[in-house]
Amino acid sequence: MKAVIQAGGKGTRLRPYTLVLPKPLMPVGELPVIEILLKWLRRNGIRQIYITTGYLGHLIRSLCGDGRQWDCEIIYSEETEPLGTVGALDLIRDQLDETFLVLNGDLITDMDLRAFSQFHRKHGDLLTVGVTNKNVKVDLGVIETEGERVTAFYEKPSFNYQVSMGIYCMEPGILEMIPKGVPFGFDDLMYSMLEKKRNVHIYRHEGSWMDIGRPEDFQRAQEMFQENNISMLGV
Repeated sequence: MKAVIQAGGKGTRLRPYTLVLPKPLMPVGELPVIEILLKWLRRNGIRQIYITTGYLGHLIRSLCGDGRQWDCEIIYSEETEPLGTVGALDLIRDQLDETFLVLNGDLITDMDLRAFSQFHRKHGDLLTVGVTNKNVKVDLGVIETEGERVTAFYEKPSFNYQVSMGIYCMEPGILEMIPKGVPFGFDDLMYSMLEKKRNVHIYRHEGSWMDIGRPEDFQRAQEMFQENNISMLGV
């Protein structure tokens, strides 16, 4: 199976660090995130990998090269202007001729990709989204109202949501829904598929997952490495 790592974003939430490094090269412990991703893909049997680059893409190419150090083949595409998380697939649509994976270049997880792809193939539809539970704490007092009357108050509550992990399994037919040469995000794809009543499936992951694109999660990843709780990193 082919995998596409989306690595073209500017990582604005991690500035000022990403003024000099693209987000996939941000280090967790001693390794950049994209190296952790590549090793995870190889452990799951993925050998052919496309990396979509844009902002500071030459640094990603310098680190990863052709992939032979991880016994895989890496092929690059380059956005001359930002195309969004899904729009970048347009640049390599001719190569995506079978079931393929798409993943953000700033995540760390221990998901079993073989189980994920097997689940996807069983239902036969165009898209499966990897999801996990995320607890979100609101550091403010939350007020519920009816009109101008307060009906409930919660001091710094926590809410649990089912969120996208930034890992997707897709069929080539989904590329027909992606416009050519214009920015198109995963949110645009979801809205379009729901509007057209196309089936979208989810695969629930109960293990570890982290998106290091937020400063607090990037800091947590460093803490995990410092605490030697790094089994999810595979290092």
